[in-house]
This record gives sequence, C-alpha cells and structure tokens, in this order.
Amino acid sequence: MSATPNTAAPSPAPEKNDFIRQIVREDLASGKHAAIKTRFPPEPNGYLHIGHAKAICLDFGVAREFGGECNLRLDDTNPAKEDPEYVRAIQDDVHWLGFEWHDLRHASDYFDVLYLAGEKLIRQGDAFVCDLTPEQIREYRGTLTEPGRNSPYRDRSVEENLDLFRRMRAGEFPDASRTLRAKIDMASGNMNLRDPALYRIKHVEHQNTGNAWPIYPMYDFAHSLSDAVEGITHSLCTLEFEDHRPLYDWCVDKVDLAHSPELVAPLTTKGLPFEASKPRQIEFSRLNFNFLVMSKRKLLAMVTEGLVDGWNDPRMPTLQGIRRRGYTPSALRLMVDRVGISKQNSLLDISILEGALRDDLDAHAPRRMAVIDPLKLVLSNLPESHEESLTFSNHPKDAAQGERQVPFARELWIEREDFEEVPPPGFKRLTVGGDVRLRGAGIIRCDEVVKDADGKVIELRCTLDPESRPGMEGANRKVKGTIHWVSARHGVEAEVRLYDRLFVVADPDSEEGGKTYKDYMNPDSRRVVTGYVEPAAAQAAPEQSFQFERIGYFVADRYDHAPAKPVFNRSVTLRDTWSGKA
Repeated sequence: MSATPNTAAPSPAPEKNDFIRQIVREDLASGKHAAIKTRFPPEPNGYLHIGHAKAICLDFGVAREFGGECNLRLDDTNPAKEDPEYVRAIQDDVHWLGFEWHDLRHASDYFDVLYLAGEKLIRQGDAFVCDLTPEQIREYRGTLTEPGRNSPYRDRSVEENLDLFRRMRAGEFPDASRTLRAKIDMASGNMNLRDPALYRIKHVEHQNTGNAWPIYPMYDFAHSLSDAVEGITHSLCTLEFEDHRPLYDWCVDKVDLAHSPELVAPLTTKGLPFEASKPRQIEFSRLNFNFLVMSKRKLLAMVTEGLVDGWNDPRMPTLQGIRRRGYTPSALRLMVDRVGISKQNSLLDISILEGALRDDLDAHAPRRMAVIDPLKLVLSNLPESHEESLTFSNHPKDAAQGERQVPFARELWIEREDFEEVPPPGFKRLTVGGDVRLRGAGIIRCDEVVKDADGKVIELRCTLDPESRPGMEGANRKVKGTIHWVSARHGVEAEVRLYDRLFVVADPDSEEGGKTYKDYMNPDSRRVVTGYVEPAAAQAAPEQSFQFERIGYFVADRYDHAPAKPVFNRSVTLRDTWSGKA
C-alpha cells in the first residue's frame, strides 16, 4: 500500500513575543498608529559587524511582520570618518541578510531642515551659541555628583545668537571655535541634558553635500529630527542610548516639525515626503559574544596595522568577513531568534553563533568528500586501469537534493589521521592488518605500509574485499569504522583555509596585566593546506557551502574560488572542539 502524500500546509512560524513586538501590537490595537514605520540608521564610518545583524533583523523584521515599512538611513553627520566604500558595504549587507528598505535616506538629506530647526530653537530661547572651547565645555559640565555651571554665553540675546549661528553657517569661524548648544538644565542628573551641543563647526568636505556645509549637526539632534521627518513610529536602538532618550524627546517636542511647515519646506525641493509623527525611542540590549572584539576602533586598527587581511577577512566579525567565512543569512537570523530581544546586556557564548551555523548547514548544505591532509592508499587487488562511478546522495536527510556520481579508482587519497601504524586504545580506523569501510565503496584491509627515507608513511597498500561492494551480501559485514576518500586520479587539488577563532581568550577586551586585545590574537587562527576534493565539489559556485564529510562545513571562497583552482574556507567544525590557550 502506497503512503498517502503529506499535503498539509507547513506550520506557521511561532509568533515572536518580545517586549518590543508587544509594544507594537498594543500601539496598533489602540489605534495610536495606522501603520508601523522603523529605520536602520548606521553611520558609514566602518563595516557592519555581527552586532548590527541583530539590529537589522529587528528593525526590518518588525516592519515586515506588522505590514509596515523600514528605511535604511545613513547617519552621515561626521564626514571626516565616513567613506562611500562603507556605504556600499552597508547596503550589500542589508540585502544579503534578506531585507529590502522602503526608502534609502541620509541624514544629510535633512541638513536644511536641521539648520532651520536650530534657528527656531534660538528664537524660542531654547538654544544659544557658545564660545567655550571643548576643554572648557567639559570643565563647565560638572560630574555625576556635582552640577555643571552655565556657560557665560548662555544669556546672549536671540538676535546675537541668530547672527552668530548664521555666520557659523557661512563658514566665517574656524573649527571648534563655537557650538550651538541646547538650553536645558546644567544641574540635571542626566549629563545628556546639561546644555548639549547641537551643532559644531567642521570645515570638512562631505561625500553627498560637498563643501556646502561648514557646520554639522550632532548625532542626538540629527537622529531624533530625522526620525520625526520620516514618520518613524518606533525608533529602536541599543541600551547605551537609554540615557539619551530625554534629549531625543526634547528635540522632537521643542522643534515640533508637525506644526512648523516653514522648517520642512526644503524637503519639497528635494522631492522628499514629510510624514509628521512623534517617534518613540525604545532600547534593547546589544549583541555581544565572547572571543570577539566588535569595537569599530579596534577593528579599524586591526585592518590598518595589517593584523588581518582587510575588513572581509573571514576571521573578522564584520558581516562581510563572516559571509566570506561561510555564514549564511538564515544562520544569522536563526541566531538572532535564539538570542531574543531583552533589556539585559550580557556577554553571550560564541557557541550560540557557531551552533546556529551548524544547525543551518546541517539541514541545507550538500555533502561532499574532501581530504585535507592526504595520504596515498593503493588498492593493490584492483587493475591499474580500474575506474568506476559510485552513486552518492547529496544530503542524507533531504532526498530532494538528489544524487551525484563520484569517481572511484585504484589509487585514493585518505586522511592521514585515519591511519595509525601503532593504534592507540579505542582507535577505530585503519591500521596494519585491520579492516575499515571505505565510504560507499566496500571494506578494505591494510596489508603493507610504505615509508620514505625519514620513516614517514607515504603510502598504504590495501586489499578491497570484492564481496563487500555496495549491494552485495558482504557489504553488511561489521567493521569498526568508516573513512572517506577521494580518487587520486580524479580528485582536484584545492587550497583549503582552516580558520579558527581570532582570539585565544574569552574576553580579549580585558586589559588585565597591561595587555590589549592584540596580545590575545590567535597565531593559529588561519592555516592553509593543500588537499583534494571530489570533482563535484570543485565545480561549486563561489559562496556555495558544503559539509565535507567527517571534517566540517566549508564554503567556496567568495573571491578566490574557481573550478580549475578551488579555494575553500572552513566555516565551522562539525562540533565544538575549541581548546584555545591563553
């Protein structure tokens, strides 16, 4: 009787119910918002890293789940540190993770709006031009236990402040000689409200606006008003911005773009819409893993000092790096789901990240055979001309992936660690006089060992049991172990890059004993060997992942791999065998 096909629809993914999504549900149910709008606002001053993956999945994921929109907005308010290279990489990363933005925006799109907002705050008596130097501003700011002091320039008239601010805009003053500051409360227990700077003078060419602006808005000012301009309903950010939320709300409320049509008029000339809203900032814990550093400053130092091979080095925690390492978008999304969204900062074990990749690749990656430390094995009872094709499934758990033909011949490569002349206790692979199963080919016995002048084993002479071939009765004979192989005649030589953790300690940011993260870099984080792969592996497309049976998960290098000259990067071992040492 044939089985009834399973035509049931797949089970829907479980509803995510973290505190942010609960807020969104309540806001929609109450009618507070007709639709949800979020944004992902990276600064283009470096490459995105694993921590940003969580923010991307949350910002875009919430919008997608609730039928809303998410903008990609580049926070380009500090042109001295920004570069179009980073902009391209950011867009590539977002697309790679599987998301599409509704609009691509830049904080610089709103420079005219932000400047007019500064003038409005001056006219309202909520901002002033300050002549204190950066050092004096820090001195006047006070401490966590002592209130700050008002700037001597705080009581300038509206007319004088407007004149000075317009002259700042005209480029009349040198860098850092004046700032526009909010007039809030120098005695506030929240240091962010002690008359924070809204604009600073910086004569730096901007990648989008050229030399049009000698002044640039500060992050808190630009970010809050950009959210308000775009109609963002939920401004999601990491916990370090929690203390900035009162300033965020102050900027939105005091400028009040919804009732200031003269401020948003410049948007019309650029063809940009204005969607009045009062965005709500909500904070969540950032993603931190041990055995990594994710400070942009430290990552930049490793690149510029040649400690790694660039931003896309597979050992780097950048999205470009881990993509080249063989991490998949689905593995990162799985990791983010497993970590969850909370208000509690914590240092997570990197095994969570590596485990997500293993689980994803175990389910989806085709299997191939490869040998990375080759030892010649000759089946002496087969003719020298012997050649045949054996049928292997591409995935043992997914018949839909089909089958492939693997060439089999008299001379093979096996892993050197699969043979021991004097086997240790419990060894279940090949030894002199012992039997082992060749994966998919039959059972062999090792008869003879050939060594070089230094005593190193260079070849094994073996006999294939002709009654043990697949499908024969003798194929079921019990032996202790099974090993994989690659035909020496047909196998393709490949460069195999064995990547491991970049640091040997769990907390490389610890500066205990005067050491820095550079002192903890793993000298064995990359090892390059020459191996052999079956022809079907050599034909891989760049970025195609495989499980090399019994070895680990590997990916065809995104840039260097070619079928005629294969290059594979180890993504992750089959299981966590880390034994790093400090």
